Amino acid sequence: MMKHGSPGVPIEIERKFLVTGEGWREGARSVSIRQGYLARSDQVVVRVRVADQRATLTIKGKSSGLTTPEFEYPIPLDHAESLLALCDHAIVEKVRYLVPHRGHEWEVDVFSGENAGLILAEIELDCEDEAFSLPAWVGAEVSHDPRYKNARLCLEPYRADWDQAE
Repeated sequence: MMKHGSPGVPIEIERKFLVTGEGWREGARSVSIRQGYLARSDQVVVRVRVADQRATLTIKGKSSGLTTPEFEYPIPLDHAESLLALCDHAIVEKVRYLVPHRGHEWEVDVFSGENAGLILAEIELDCEDEAFSLPAWVGAEVSHDPRYKNARLCLEPYRADWDQAE
């Protein structure tokens, strides 16, 4: 579901957590994702993503709190493959599991490649103060820790010795 900020700008509101347990695995649907970044700055990020056989180009603006302007467009798969080849840093590879939990759908990303060992859970919300239930397999929140942003993970891959506070 696309959410809109004012004036009608599509937005994403998400919170991100480390995953500490395995309870999310049962009954989860999965999709393989490869994504790369064509541009990154303090103001904008341009991402190309292939999720199974679907491809998108996404432009994200600067976040304010947990809210990010996000413009996403389907593109032909062969265009996405060519754009991924243009990315100047590592491609982020992960399997995303869709996990229903008490009225929300959580996305659990199990990273591979340069970021192997990292497992993150994300929940998209309709507003920043929306109430939701934390599953037992969710650990520390890392929504405001820039190390866990995918655009940064392609530049500075995950290290298991990161402490939880930056």
